[in-house]
Parts: sequence; structure tokens; C-alpha cells
Amino acid sequence: MEKIKCICVMRELLKALSELENQLITTYGISLNEAMVLCSIGSETVAAGTIVERTGMTPSHTSKTISLIEKKEMVTRDLGKQDKRQMYFTLTDKAKACLEDIKQQGINVPELLQPLFDNYSEAL
Repeated sequence: MEKIKCICVMRELLKALSELENQLITTYGISLNEAMVLCSIGSETVAAGTIVERTGMTPSHTSKTISLIEKKEMVTRDLGKQDKRQMYFTLTDKAKACLEDIKQQGINVPELLQPLFDNYSEAL
């Protein structure tokens, strides 16, 4: 693929992701990054490093996103039992309800992204 075409495709991809995020914010009150963090925690109690691995965000960006969802009372933070420097995160009932709403009601997937969703088999 020629380099300029690659950039143009990335532009369209970012527009589609922006459209998806706008739907999440309007309908469920959470950003795409917040939704990704909630999904990466799921029913587990996980360390920040696990969230970084699962989302692909930088540690700094992950920390900021966790702070945002803490303010929305969607996640709790607990100290590690063996290592008090380690923080672990668990979803609150509010976050679980939000994820369940997304699962039940869904979102309109932009056409460009639809093949990704059609091929994705992991449940929310």
C-alpha cells in the first residue's frame, strides 16, 4: 500500500472510532477509553499493569482514565495484600450495569468497523 493511502485509511479509521466514541458518550456517559478500561477489568480484580496490557494504552494514559472512572464511581481501588505499593481495581455495580446496558442495547457500529465486530467472538 502506498504510504499516502495508508494515512488516508488511518484518517477514516480515526473518524469511525470518533463516531463510536461519541455514541458511547451520548448514550452511556463514558468515553471509548473508559469503556475499554471497564471491559479490561470485567469481573476480575486486576492491577494497573494488566489494564495497560489489555488496552494497549500507556501507563500514564491508563492512570488518567482510571482516575476518571473512579470519579464516576465505576471502579474501586484496593492496596495489594503482599505488596502495599500495588493497586488493584474492581468494577462497581454502577460499572457492571453500564457494561450490561451496552451489551443489551449495543451501539451503532460505523460501517468501516463492522468487519472487525463481525469477526470478534469474545463476549463482553
